[in-house]
Amino acid sequence: MSQTILNPVYRKRLWKHRIGIALSVMAMSVGLMFLMWILWTLLSKGFAGLSLGLFTQDTPGPGSDGGGLRNAIVGSLMIVGLATFISTPIGILAGVYLAEYGEENRFAQVTLFVTDIMLSAPSIVLGIFVWTMYVDVSKHYSGYAGSIALSLIAIPVVVRTTDNMLRLVPQSLLEAAFALGAPRWKVATTVRLRAVKSGVVTGVLLAVARITGETAPLLYTALNNQFFSSDMNAPIANLPVVINQFAMSTSDNWINLAWAAALLLTFSVLLLNIVSRTMFSQKTTK
Repeated sequence: MSQTILNPVYRKRLWKHRIGIALSVMAMSVGLMFLMWILWTLLSKGFAGLSLGLFTQDTPGPGSDGGGLRNAIVGSLMIVGLATFISTPIGILAGVYLAEYGEENRFAQVTLFVTDIMLSAPSIVLGIFVWTMYVDVSKHYSGYAGSIALSLIAIPVVVRTTDNMLRLVPQSLLEAAFALGAPRWKVATTVRLRAVKSGVVTGVLLAVARITGETAPLLYTALNNQFFSSDMNAPIANLPVVINQFAMSTSDNWINLAWAAALLLTFSVLLLNIVSRTMFSQKTTK
C-alpha cells in the first residue's frame, strides 16, 4: 500500500530531477559555446598581431604602419607592480586584524563593512575618486594615480582572502601557541599567518589578476602615452587603455595591435589564476 502511494511521488521527483539536470547541462553548454567562440575569436585575431616588434617597438601614431606595444607593456607592469606593492601589506595586515579582533571590536566590524562595500563598488567610481583627490589637485595625470586607483580595487580582495584563510586555522594550534606563553601578536604573525601563507599568496595573485585588465580607473588617472616613459609622475601608457583606444579606431594596424594586446592580457590573467589555484590546491591536499 505504501509503495503504491510513494511510487508516483518518487517518479514525479525523479522527473523533476532529470529536467533540472537537463536544463543545467543546456545552460552550461550555451555558456561554454559562447566562451569558446570568444576565445577562438581572440586567439585567431590575436595571434595574427603577434610579432617580435610587438615587444620591441612603441605604439605607432595614427595612420602609421608597424609599431608595437613595448611602452604599454612596460607601463602596465609598472602600474600593476606598484599597486601590488601598496595593496599587499595593507591588505594582509588588515586581514590579520579582522581575523584577530573582528568579533570583539566595533572598529573591526566597521572595517569589514567598508571592505565589503569596496569589493562591490564599480571600478570607475574608484577611478573618479582618485581623480578628484589626486589628479585634480596635482593638475596632471600620472602612473602613481593609476597605481593608487588599482590598489583600492586590490586591497579588499587581499583583506577578505587573508581574513577567510586565517579563520581556517585550527583553534587547537592557537591554544597550543598561547599555552607556550607566546603573545597574541606573535601567534597571529608567526603561527596563524604562517600556517596559511599559501592561501594568502593565492589571494594576492587573484587581486593582481583582478586589476590587470581594469580600464576605467586608468582612464581617469594614468591616461596614456604614445611614447616610452618610465616616469610614474606623468601620463604613462598601459595595455587596457591602449586596447580601448585602438579597438575603436578605423586603422587596421591599430585594430590588430588591440587584438594582440587583448590576447596578452587574457593569457596573463589566465596564468595568474592557474598559478593561484595550483598553489591553493597543493596546500589543501597536504
